[in-house]
Amino acid sequence: MRRVLVPLLTFVTSLLLWSDNASAFCGFYVGKADTKLFNKASEVAIVRHDNKTVITIANDFKGDVKEFALVVPVPTVLEKEQIHIGEAAVLKHLADYSAPRLVEYFDHNPCVRYEMLEQKFGALKDMAPASAPARGRGRALGVTVEAQYTVGEYDILILSAIESAGLETWLSENGYRIPNGASSILHSYLKQGMKFFVAKVNLGEQAKLGLTHLRPLQIAFESPKFMLPIRLGTVNADGAQELFIYFLTKQGRVETTNYRTVRLPEAQEIPLYVKDKFGDFYRDLFTQQVKRESERGVFMEYAWDMNWCDPCAANPLSAEELRGLGVFWQENVGRTGKGIGQAQNVFLTRLHVRYDAAHFPEDLMFQETSDRGNFQARYILRHPWTGQDECPAATSYRQQLRERYEREAQTLATLTGWNIGEIRKAMNIASLPTGEGKKWYQQLWAN
Repeated sequence: MRRVLVPLLTFVTSLLLWSDNASAFCGFYVGKADTKLFNKASEVAIVRHDNKTVITIANDFKGDVKEFALVVPVPTVLEKEQIHIGEAAVLKHLADYSAPRLVEYFDHNPCVRYEMLEQKFGALKDMAPASAPARGRGRALGVTVEAQYTVGEYDILILSAIESAGLETWLSENGYRIPNGASSILHSYLKQGMKFFVAKVNLGEQAKLGLTHLRPLQIAFESPKFMLPIRLGTVNADGAQELFIYFLTKQGRVETTNYRTVRLPEAQEIPLYVKDKFGDFYRDLFTQQVKRESERGVFMEYAWDMNWCDPCAANPLSAEELRGLGVFWQENVGRTGKGIGQAQNVFLTRLHVRYDAAHFPEDLMFQETSDRGNFQARYILRHPWTGQDECPAATSYRQQLRERYEREAQTLATLTGWNIGEIRKAMNIASLPTGEGKKWYQQLWAN
């Protein structure tokens, strides 16, 4: 049985050598856009401070686990203690916490004379910017098995090689299916002095553990470079792939240095009917943004201090969960029992990239910034006031409603590429009140 190198995983799993205050949004959280909206999506959590890095790789491999294999370029030979098995639930919690979200607001009675909270926060829109390998054969091919371990349900090899052709031959002879065109990419990593972390499933250990799924793999190492090799995963990929990267850092948000980091549109008011199709909305919005960046952008979906969130799609991670992901600088953190408010000096950045070989010919390079400004891909449903009170402010409010609905329709069309006529039809704009209020004589007597 020849093992298939997991494309997305292999790719992102190609490793890394890497080098204020905000006003509350206030609103009611009603939905989120999770990673399951996208096909062929991989997730990686990266904890980094100084030169110390911990990577958690979610294994989304679908198929017979006998065919699973993971090849990751790493900057150094890893000891067994540097390899760990993570918890899928913690990574899911991180994804849920940082997911793009839908919130709703309710207009107040315009006849009540006080400043509406929505007016205060509306300004934010303008402010937001296996068996032992044949060692003799390996020596003949210039491949050395530097170390081998069994960690949980995985058999791990750490390989070094003299040249890419020998490495490619060794992997192929040992049951790993190498995509055509991988040789040049392997060669580039060898020139950088990289080793290769190779993982496959130990079926016996998996059976002992009673597992029916593959748990995340975690790697801890030190390196001055800050990058994520993605090119191996593009060699035999069937179309574009989705990558979600969660950075947990001490100083501030993370951005790419060799591609453009783009903030997604946020705090946009959209029609109420989108509440029932938020997944479709966000998927199409993201596709539109990818097109506008000529398919070369890396998109920021979230950047926030891990101590809190507003509005929250999930509770912040507890100190125990953060340590499980590798946050090593939290030494003396109290426990509240609920896992809220425990994260000290942990800033979360969530980046989302849709990539292929044509538009992403280079590995992703990153840098941590000192920017701790909060950002989230947040979209707003604004419910109209439907009361019967009469006053000049109410008359003006009703007159402006139709204009507001039209703006929401135009916004939705622009964000998603949806047909404006179909949007207006779904909103039933034609049957909405004209906003003219009662006739003058209808206001004379109460009927």
